[in-house]
Amino acid sequence: MKIKEIQICGPVNATIRVPGSKSLTSRALICASLAKGESIIKNSSDSDDTALMANGLNQLGVLVRKSGADLIVEGTGGRLFAPKFPIPVGNAGTTLRFLIGLVAIARGEVVFEGNVRMGERPISGLMEALTSLGVETRSQGFSARYMVRGGSFEGGRTKIRGDISSQFVSSLLMIAPYAKSDIHIEVEGDPVSNPYVTMTLEVMKTFGVEVVQHQSEKFYVKADQRYKPSEMSVEVDASGASYFCAAAALTGGDVFIKNARSASIQGDMRIFQLLELMGCEVLKEEGGIRIHGTGILKGIDMDLRDTPDLAPTMAVLGLFAEGRTRILNVPQLRDKESDRLQSLTSELQKLGANVTLMPNGLEFKPVPLKGAQLDTYDDHRLAMSFALIGLRVPGIRIENPDCVRKSFPGFWQEFERLRASSERRA
Repeated sequence: MKIKEIQICGPVNATIRVPGSKSLTSRALICASLAKGESIIKNSSDSDDTALMANGLNQLGVLVRKSGADLIVEGTGGRLFAPKFPIPVGNAGTTLRFLIGLVAIARGEVVFEGNVRMGERPISGLMEALTSLGVETRSQGFSARYMVRGGSFEGGRTKIRGDISSQFVSSLLMIAPYAKSDIHIEVEGDPVSNPYVTMTLEVMKTFGVEVVQHQSEKFYVKADQRYKPSEMSVEVDASGASYFCAAAALTGGDVFIKNARSASIQGDMRIFQLLELMGCEVLKEEGGIRIHGTGILKGIDMDLRDTPDLAPTMAVLGLFAEGRTRILNVPQLRDKESDRLQSLTSELQKLGANVTLMPNGLEFKPVPLKGAQLDTYDDHRLAMSFALIGLRVPGIRIENPDCVRKSFPGFWQEFERLRASSERRA
């Protein structure tokens, strides 16, 4: 097993380039694949999850190819065909959920295969909604094997769970214009991660499709709308930027996130607001956003229901904050690449951390920490967050560090460059 040891450092001082948003790239890929003609997705994510999505689209008859930092997509106008072999999705929840929706339009039966953890993650709510709209779906228990027979996407009215994953709603919205009749979607439960649905609507609009939304739980999509080939520039990944922002906060350093902008459609840009509440200075400058750590972090309560991917980053900051820190209202963390509530609790306790696992959140109180070897559970966000601890605590070792490729293949190179900036500053 590969292990990476993190070296402590003083205040960092660096300009960081973060790749394009994985969430925006995946949505753009779906819309571009349904448009008829060539679309260009600029500054696209270069993650493993994006590669799995592109491979799945290629298997369905959509040509997706890289051109530097861009993706060129030859959309088929909705003509998709079932491949001979299963489409692999690994543990990429977004890839599976979005492609399962997409193949409702395909001709023939499409099979998806994921890894063991993918078989434990929720998908039934989306499949039930598709079934109510005329699409035949089935799965094989916890084997992470899913079948969809497309070509019978009738449309009409459906209800879909929004309290488990916003990706169910996004998947259905993106394919709705290609149903045989208009679609009315009613979201049941208390919706989670609402900014991701807003992101979906904005990408659909970029490609020429409008959705009528009533409050936050009802959507109407007129059939016979069609996506138009477009050029879309992807924003820097806010989730990926959060780790470097947190590094400035932890070390009392200075980090400039190049090309980040506050007027973003990504909910995770909330990281800057949270850092200000914890005592950092956030400066909006030409060409990006600067975070200056003051050397003091204040414990706060934060409701991350709409931005759950920030939870591991904020959990690490909570270890070093003065007073109590609580992460609240994030039940969906149990259904991520790992059960992040339990994983964070188990691993941070190895450090001697005072962390309490609550029903839907975590509580931290500051205590001295010790080094330890931390299991990442093959979860990219845990690996990147745990690396931050090593900037302050000696003896931190990260298991399976390459799992960061799922969302940020260049993370370790940027992280080491960041850490080295402290030595240059000294």
